[in-house]
Amino acid sequence: MAARAILARLRHAEPLDAAQLQWLATGLADGTVSDAQAGAFAMGVCARGLGEQGRVALTQAMRDSGRVLSWDLDGPVLDKHSTGGVGDCVSLVLAPALAACGAYVPMISGRGLGHTGGTLDKLEAIPGLVTQLEEPRLRDVVAQAGCAIVGATADIAPADKRLYAVRDVTATVDSLDLITASILSKKLAAGLDGLVLDVKTGSGAFMKDIAAARALAQALVETANAAGCTTTAVISDMNQPLAPSLGNALEVAEAMRVLCGELRGPLVEISAALGGVLLANGGLAADVQAGAKAIEEAIAQGRAAERFGRMIAAMGGPVRFVENWARFLPEAPVIREVKAPQAGYVSAIDGEALGLAVVALGGGRVVESDAVDPAVGLGQVVRLGAKVTAGQPLALVHAARSDAADRAAEAVRAAITLAPEAAAAPDLIREHVG
Repeated sequence: MAARAILARLRHAEPLDAAQLQWLATGLADGTVSDAQAGAFAMGVCARGLGEQGRVALTQAMRDSGRVLSWDLDGPVLDKHSTGGVGDCVSLVLAPALAACGAYVPMISGRGLGHTGGTLDKLEAIPGLVTQLEEPRLRDVVAQAGCAIVGATADIAPADKRLYAVRDVTATVDSLDLITASILSKKLAAGLDGLVLDVKTGSGAFMKDIAAARALAQALVETANAAGCTTTAVISDMNQPLAPSLGNALEVAEAMRVLCGELRGPLVEISAALGGVLLANGGLAADVQAGAKAIEEAIAQGRAAERFGRMIAAMGGPVRFVENWARFLPEAPVIREVKAPQAGYVSAIDGEALGLAVVALGGGRVVESDAVDPAVGLGQVVRLGAKVTAGQPLALVHAARSDAADRAAEAVRAAITLAPEAAAAPDLIREHVG
């Protein structure tokens, strides 16, 4: 078998079988397949597609290109994945809530991508915390806390790591087949019993319209179930930031206010919706509604916060972080109000523009080697439908320098539309798939 024969079949729209895709994934992982051949494969998939069977086969092959974890625990191994949005710190709430309900959650997460924040970057705003854990330590943290939010090690789906780097520089990121295989190969390598997918749609999401989000959700659910992992997707709204803060330390603070019982709102609503599905599918709740109630109770009773504290300490963070979290998180030296230029109702929020404003402040990366400032971002962002008066704050900019704060303030004003009449905000949970 040779790469050129596989590429020729792809170019002529002939189906690739599981053995061919397995050979290709192995070659991506061990270097047998060159960068040129990897780029040609990615471009061919974008142009021709793989079909449902090919998509499943590629996902399994990329999963099997490295280490696949297995677990011997007294509860189901569950996880969730979000397709990316702004103000989305659900993982920090949901993982410990699931653990408090009897699940085990080895959550392999990522860093910021484009305008969206990364869960690992958020956690690393906590002093001392280490997210890159070798497998023995990962197992220890999961056993101690019931959950661990970590980065993928080099031996988890190495074919995906190689192919993703090639896709990023060859304009082949936007392929349903390749997106599906990339997301699921890493998740399935964690040895899961159940998975829920939070597929975002709206101005702050990668999938701006509901049809594109639905297509991705269906592809992910069908592929994951065919690969042997019980999976459901929830399509959720991202026409405004999920939490009213964007930025690493600021989002950790929002999650802590929820875990400590100070706030409810969208973070609890979506955590309950996603967690309810997982607990029902994992046999820990009679149905989705009972599972959602169990998640809400775990948060309200402080059991999720206790699990989060265990996880933070086990991963090198402060031992009493939950009790004193505000003392540990970094603060930006410049905090500035962004005042409304006129009175009106908030009718639209460009979430992508807000996310890019945070990146420009230093809260994300333009290139992979960029350092991230955990303290910068946007806080107290107004919500859709809110009535504001002229001069009322639309948001707070947290910046390292005054000039950066000025630019971010302009970006915020441009991203928030005020109208003379109120309009209803869309429902947070749009659809279930699978």
